[in-house]
Amino acid sequence: MLQYRQIDTDIVDQNLLLMSTIIKTDSEIEKMRIAGKLASEVLDMIEEHVKPGITTEELDTICHDYMVNEQDSIPACLNYRGFPKSVCTSVNHVICHGIPGEKRLKKGDIINIDVTVIKDGYHGDNSRMYHVGKPTILGQRICEVAKESMLIGIDMVKPGVHLGDIGHAIQTHAESNNFSVVREYCGHGIGKGFHEEPQVLHYGRPNTGMALVEGMTFTIEPMINAGKKDTRLLADNWTVVTRDHSLSAQWEHTVLVTATGYEILTASANSVHP
Repeated sequence: MLQYRQIDTDIVDQNLLLMSTIIKTDSEIEKMRIAGKLASEVLDMIEEHVKPGITTEELDTICHDYMVNEQDSIPACLNYRGFPKSVCTSVNHVICHGIPGEKRLKKGDIINIDVTVIKDGYHGDNSRMYHVGKPTILGQRICEVAKESMLIGIDMVKPGVHLGDIGHAIQTHAESNNFSVVREYCGHGIGKGFHEEPQVLHYGRPNTGMALVEGMTFTIEPMINAGKKDTRLLADNWTVVTRDHSLSAQWEHTVLVTATGYEILTASANSVHP
């Protein structure tokens, strides 16, 4: 959530990036498991509230109160670089960073809710798509392909795999379904810091970018557009929309690179991946 704009990793020394990437200890990983589970449980909780007539601000309030009062966790987004709410709510053609407000959801909408919690100093970051009533055929399809794209990327994670391999697999799947991949925003390392190295692009070329190492933790969160990949930042300096007003969908998990593969740190009962 709240991705930062990517840099051109083709012109950056990969050894320097690896040196700046924080490899987590066993005790840090355990704290991230706890934070990740809490973040995913917020998304489990909010699902029943996503229905026609509710405002995105009401969804934000429900999430905020649950994080603070039930979980004793901190909403990481609130006041982060001036962001005014506790979660992001991105509806229909909003790609990411939608600010909750007075907008009421209606039947057929699709919405991404992006939640990051801080627990004992560590972050758990995830997002999911929700249907408001029965979705349109296109709305359902783009949500499915965005989820599939994330899972394809996650399933590639293991030591030695390059970030470019993951991005290429995500891009190939999305484009084979006649959708496009947003370029300006990306996944990111995470831990004590909300945004750490490495940057995780959702497009790319095989055998390029940093090779993964056991102990890395980062998000995979592809943003998939039904139309062109082009984006536009609104005047609030947060909300990012598709330039052609086509639908957009995104799913996100925080993952750990293990000795033999990966562990999803934001898994829970209703998570999109076992």
